[in-house]
Amino acid sequence: MKGIIGKKLGMTHLYQGDRFVPVTVIQAGPCVVVQRKTVQSDGYNALQIGMIEKTKESRLSKALLGHTKQAGFPVRRLAELRSDNEPGGQIGEKILVTIFQEKDKVTVTGFSKGKGFQGVVFRHHFRGGPASHGSMFHRAPGSIGSSSYPSRVWKGMRMGGKMGAEKVTVQNLEVIRVEAGQNLLYVKGAVPGGKGSYLMIKTNGRN
Repeated sequence: MKGIIGKKLGMTHLYQGDRFVPVTVIQAGPCVVVQRKTVQSDGYNALQIGMIEKTKESRLSKALLGHTKQAGFPVRRLAELRSDNEPGGQIGEKILVTIFQEKDKVTVTGFSKGKGFQGVVFRHHFRGGPASHGSMFHRAPGSIGSSSYPSRVWKGMRMGGKMGAEKVTVQNLEVIRVEAGQNLLYVKGAVPGGKGSYLMIKTNGRN
């Protein structure tokens, strides 16, 4: 399984011949293997990787420094690549953006932008009430249940609440360009999250 941790830099566009292609620019790695997990030691097979970034060791916890010491780099962002077979790779081995090639299909996982507390019109696309003629009902949710039966609110009722900041996975995105010198990956279309948010890029749809 191929995978790497990245950071979303923003969106732009490229031209393929006479075609206009919107792309997301991702700083993909470099990453380093931090730990190898096997069925015998941890109950499952996985490769734990960390993204190499310019960061002061004083900004990392002692637990994290001790855990990543064998890898040889101060790492603050970790992720796992699970597999059915015992994982390859050695602790301290680097993973670069060159594991991907143009026209590869990748799965990108990240956290969507947080919108805070939102009402039912924005969160669930309710129509709302009349906007004029003395109406006192504009963006309210309306009735959420009956009084006699069931005398409670049904579980799953669409109401106002916190919106966004959820784990989102987008599959089958095409790799348009790979720039190994700057560790940049150009992926067709949009990916979840805002600028500077972390992403997990894999070659299959497994989370």
